[in-house]
Amino acid sequence: MRHLKSYQLAVQFYREAKALSLPHYLKDQLRRASLSIALNLAEGTGKGSLADQRRFFEIAMGSIRECQAIVEIESETFTDSQRDLIDHLAASTYKLIRHSQH
Repeated sequence: MRHLKSYQLAVQFYREAKALSLPHYLKDQLRRASLSIALNLAEGTGKGSLADQRRFFEIAMGSIRECQAIVEIESETFTDSQRDLIDHLAASTYKLIRHSQH
């Protein structure tokens, strides 16, 4: 998994997200969504067909969008670096999805 940039970014975002101070209901949602990103990227890399890989990468992208919404809603809680991290993760995962379509 160390070779997959998206996975590394997802783990980094998860670790940063779980350390944030947010209202309980949002922190729980962010923690679960950010964990989902890493887990679905990991599971997708273990699939044999490109279609199966793409399905898990797309699920990860849905969780990324969920995290991005929380980042936007609670913008004062997140640093510029954390906002850049989730955006970079989205771009990297998008590339995985595009690559798995061929």
